[in-house]
Amino acid sequence: MTAGLFHRSTPAIPRRGVHLDLKGLPPTPERFVCLLRLLAGLRYDTVLIEWEDSFPWTVDERFRSPTAYTPADVQRFMGVASELGLDCIPLVQCLGHMETPLSVPGYEKLREVPDVASSLNPLDPASRELVQKMVDDVLRLMPGVTHFHLGGDESWTFGQNPRCASYIEKYGKGALYLQHVEPILDALIARGIRPILWHDMMTHWQSDALHALAEKCDLMTWGYYGHPDHTQSHYKSEYCQRFKDHGFTLWGATAYKGAGDTPERHMADRPDPTQRQVNALAWAQIAQRLDYVGVIATGWSRWATDTVQCIPIDAALDTLALVAVILHDGAPPEGGLASCVEALQTFNEKARFVSCRDAMERLTDLRRRAWQQVQFTRQQLTLAGVDPRRPSAKSTRMGMKVLPQLGKMIDDSGHVGDEVRRSLDGLVEPSWIEEYLHTRLAPLKEEYDSLCKILTVISTSTPHVQP
Repeated sequence: MTAGLFHRSTPAIPRRGVHLDLKGLPPTPERFVCLLRLLAGLRYDTVLIEWEDSFPWTVDERFRSPTAYTPADVQRFMGVASELGLDCIPLVQCLGHMETPLSVPGYEKLREVPDVASSLNPLDPASRELVQKMVDDVLRLMPGVTHFHLGGDESWTFGQNPRCASYIEKYGKGALYLQHVEPILDALIARGIRPILWHDMMTHWQSDALHALAEKCDLMTWGYYGHPDHTQSHYKSEYCQRFKDHGFTLWGATAYKGAGDTPERHMADRPDPTQRQVNALAWAQIAQRLDYVGVIATGWSRWATDTVQCIPIDAALDTLALVAVILHDGAPPEGGLASCVEALQTFNEKARFVSCRDAMERLTDLRRRAWQQVQFTRQQLTLAGVDPRRPSAKSTRMGMKVLPQLGKMIDDSGHVGDEVRRSLDGLVEPSWIEEYLHTRLAPLKEEYDSLCKILTVISTSTPHVQP
């Protein structure tokens, strides 16, 4: 049935990959391996693995989460990937997004800014030593890889340390970045491994720094909204063209989940298929225009290490398939998203996916309606307190009428939570499912309890107010 999704005999994009972000909602070891068969069936040929705290670190075991994979899990994953013809690319951050190690006691001294755990100090030699040890740790369990992604994006404090600021003033941003990263690149190249970096830190580098970097790594240009031709953001197509002109081998990165442009994007339960299709088509066009090596479909499980989890992989299999078709054919499937859902039946994935999708959509709907009720009640009570012309009794009565509705939603959230648990059973470790649900539902219960107390006080102190 998947054959009906694809129409080109040769893919539009030479390399088509999926990114597994394991710092949130990591699959169980069994599901971790089963996903590989689905990816291969959807004609992906590359897996970009961002290990984070799911790796069985030996450089410091405190970097591991309680459910980190074992060395045997990693080796089994690599063995199955090899059997399926999937090329695995590990990702270990080298500069920003370093919360996993920099939040562990004893590593604070490596922060560029003392109270910010996200970024390494690029002028401290121990920073580079830590990254190199982490890279070596991963390669021990992933021998034979041909590429290694070092991240290198979104170092928000870059240059804020006084020594770093002085260095940049004297030599430039590119020079500071290179003096930290270049020895790690050289070590990978010496082992026959081609490094990859995200592109966003290099958009305003001078030519000499870009030429120097192009000799030693590929760049992966990323941006998850709209088209690079129609944005002024860090991934506008002029930047992509400039990187090509400086000799870089280029990859692109769209997203199949974990990206969006709504205020709720950090805590979404489901991807927006329309946004995902538009963006994937855009990168397919850029990739063909600029001769990209490949495009990766990223799947973010947290926007950062210290933000809430979002969108389980198994709630996004439809968009995973949708992006697969776009990257292979250069166009969406003829049957749209519905044909992608039907194609999951080939892998015995459809029923579980539909269960997970429906549970997540109910969770989203319940949260939306409940927060609207909280917002209305809070605003109504505030009105009663700030404007004496508005009858506080009427405002309170309105709040008392809303409260039972909100209480019913809180009760319903327990049932929806159970539905989510059932749909993800065996796919994600229970502790991560509980964290996911708790961060979404506990705040609503807290708001409900707080409103009950406030309205009880008001109603008892205002005799003429009737519930």
